[in-house]
Amino acid sequence: MTPGAFIYVIGPSGAGKDSVIAWARAASDPSRIAFAHRYITRPALADAENHIALTPVEFAARRRAGWFALDWESHGLSYGIGREIDSWRADGIAVVVNGSRIHLAEAAARYPEIRPVLITAPEEIRRARLRKRNREARLALAERLEDHVEVLHPRMVRIENSGAVAEAGEALASLLRGSDD
Repeated sequence: MTPGAFIYVIGPSGAGKDSVIAWARAASDPSRIAFAHRYITRPALADAENHIALTPVEFAARRRAGWFALDWESHGLSYGIGREIDSWRADGIAVVVNGSRIHLAEAAARYPEIRPVLITAPEEIRRARLRKRNREARLALAERLEDHVEVLHPRMVRIENSGAVAEAGEALASLLRGSDD
């Protein structure tokens, strides 16, 4: 069986990755496309990404045990993607991961067939979104907006998310429909 596609969604804070991923998830066939949960050392919030909240001690224990396919540090938090994605892909299921721009090279080394998707939005839109979610203090918000990481990959797809989320969501869903064949 051919392994399922590996779609690695990235973008700057406030670009709307969670919203675009959620839209595409609702429009996708769950028997053909799996959306990986992230394990994060941040409490779960009702209006935020559906992640698995871990304490730093729990996260470190899982990392030592080798339970993450990928993991990284960003903005003072630890993020991980469980090894279950490898099983899903082995079963021919396409996998979508909410990843990290800084970690792209490492993810591509582990998964050479990676298909990075860069979600973008102009800075003024990102600033408004970050203020609205009210998760960061003013200084942390400024740091997130100044976090300019240039990412390059020959298979990178760019999706602009400055309009209705349905437009960017459908762009991602369309890409996923083509990736699960």
